[in-house]
Amino acid sequence: MGYVDVAGVGHMLPDGRELFADVSFRVGEGAKVALVGPNGAGKTTLLRMVSGDLPVKTGAIARFGGLGVMRQFIGMIGDESTLADLALSLAPAALRDAGRRLADTEAAMRAAEVRGKYSTAAGKAQLAYADALAAWGETGGYDAEVLFDTVTTIVLDLPWDAARDRPVRTLSGGQQKRFALELLLRGPEEVLLLDEPDNFLDVPGKRWLEARLKESGKSVLYVSHDRELLAQTADRVVAVEGGSAWVHPGGFASWHSARVARHDRLDELRKRWDEEHEKLRELMLMYKQKAAYNSGMASRYQAAQTRLRKFEEAGPPPVPPKDQDIRMRLAGGRTGKRAVICDQLELDGLTYPFDLELWYGDRVAVLGANGTGKSHFLRLLARGGTDPDPAQTPVGAAALAPVAHGGVARLGARVRPGHFSQTHDRPELMAKTLVEILWRGDEHRAGMDRHAAMAALSRYELAAQGDQRFGTLSGGQQARFLVLLLELSGATLLLLDEPTDNLDLASAEALEAGLAAFSGTVVAVTHDRWFTRSFDRFVLFGGDGEVVETPEPVWDVR
Repeated sequence: MGYVDVAGVGHMLPDGRELFADVSFRVGEGAKVALVGPNGAGKTTLLRMVSGDLPVKTGAIARFGGLGVMRQFIGMIGDESTLADLALSLAPAALRDAGRRLADTEAAMRAAEVRGKYSTAAGKAQLAYADALAAWGETGGYDAEVLFDTVTTIVLDLPWDAARDRPVRTLSGGQQKRFALELLLRGPEEVLLLDEPDNFLDVPGKRWLEARLKESGKSVLYVSHDRELLAQTADRVVAVEGGSAWVHPGGFASWHSARVARHDRLDELRKRWDEEHEKLRELMLMYKQKAAYNSGMASRYQAAQTRLRKFEEAGPPPVPPKDQDIRMRLAGGRTGKRAVICDQLELDGLTYPFDLELWYGDRVAVLGANGTGKSHFLRLLARGGTDPDPAQTPVGAAALAPVAHGGVARLGARVRPGHFSQTHDRPELMAKTLVEILWRGDEHRAGMDRHAAMAALSRYELAAQGDQRFGTLSGGQQARFLVLLLELSGATLLLLDEPTDNLDLASAEALEAGLAAFSGTVVAVTHDRWFTRSFDRFVLFGGDGEVVETPEPVWDVR
C-alpha cells in the first residue's frame, strides 16, 4: 500500500510572491483525501509538487508505492496525440520509456525497410526493434496491453488494436476522462493524484467514480469542486487557503462547520495574543519610565524588553483567511416574451425532432448523458439559431462551428446570446493580460481605464491577477473572468456549458446568486447536481435521441 507525506512545504511564484507556506498533511494507506480551496490558492501546484512535476525547494514530500497521475488537461486534448500516447503518459515511468523506445525503433525500422528491406541499415534497425520489444516485455508491456484492451473495450467498445491509433481529440471530454480514470483505478499504482477527475463526466459517470473511489484500496489525493462527489468520497479534507493549509479529519459534510469553528478559534486566539502583547508593552514602558529615575529598575526594564521581544519574535497566531467576496452583476435586459423557439428541431445524428419554447426569465437546466447533443444545442443557439439575425451576434464567444440540423431554432426579439464554453477555448485572449482585455473592449463592450478595470476585477476576486495573462490563470480564475466578460457585454440570453466545472465553492455560490438576479433567460448544460437545484425547468436529452421536458432533474440515463 502507498502513502504520501507532505511536511512544511512552501512555494514561491516566479514573480517572487509566496503562494503558500508550511503545508503539512498525510495521505495514509487507502485514504481518500480531498484538496479544496479558492481558485488560485495553489491546489494544482501542490499536486504537481507531490507528483514531482515541480521541485520542492521548501519542506519535504515523501511517497511510497507506485504513483499514477491524472492531470487537469485530460478532457480537453485537441492535438494529434493518439490513445496509445495517452495510455503511455499515464503508465509508470519505466513502461512509458520502453513504450516510446518501441514506437521510435518500429518507425525507424519501417523507414529503413522502405529504402531497402535487406540492407545493412534495415538489419540494424530490425535488431534495435527486437531489443526494444524485449525491453517492452521485461517492463510489463504485455500485461499493460491487456489492461489497455480491457479499458478500451469498457469505454469505447473497441479492442485495443482497433483503438490504439485513434486521435484522442475524437473522443468526447467524458470519454477522455473515463479512459484515464479506468486505466489508473485498474492499474498497479498504489497512490493516485487526480486533478478535477469529475470534470466532463456526466452524472452516471460521476456516480461511477464515487463508487470506484469508495471501493478502491488505493491512496488517493484529489482536487474537486463537485460538492456531491466530495460529500460521497472524502475521508479527510485538506483546505488550501490563506497562504497555507489545514486538515479537517472528517468528511466534507462536516467541513463547513469545522471551518467556521476554526475561524472562530483563530479569532479568539488572535484577540488573546493582542491583549497579552499590549500588557507586555505597557509593562515594558512602565519599567522604562521608572528606570529613567531609579537605576535599580534597569534590570527589570531589560527583562521586560527581552520578554516582549521574544513574544513578538514568536509571532501572533494566524488570522483566519478572508472569505471571498465575489459579486457578479449579471444585468441582462428585457426581451420578447418568447426567448427561444424550436420547431421540429433535429440535431443531425443526435436527436429526433423536438419542439421547445423558452420564455423570458426562464432558468433551464439541460441534462443528459455525454454525447447526446446538449453542447451542440447550446452552440446552435449561441450562433443565433437557424437563420441568425446580424443584430443577434453572440457575445463572449470565439468563432463557433456550425451545427448541422433540421427544423428551425430561432431567437426572440431583442435576445442577444452570450456563450460560455466548458473548455474556455478563447485563443484570442490567451496572451493578453486581464487589464489589457478590459481596456481594449470589443464590439459588444466598451473599453475601460485601469481604475475601472481593477474595480470590475475586484468584484470577481481577480484584482491580484490583473496584470497576468489569461492563459496563465487557473481554470477557475479563467471561468470567473469569462463570466465577467458576459456581464460587461450585455447578453440577455446566457448559454452556459458546464459553468461550475472549475469554480471553487464560493465562486459557484456567487454564480448562483448572480443568475438569480439576472434579468434575462438562462440555459445551462450541467452535470452539477447541487447547481441544478437552482433551476426551475429541466430539459432532458436522452441517449435514445428523444428530447423531453421533465418536472424534476433526471440523472439515471444513458
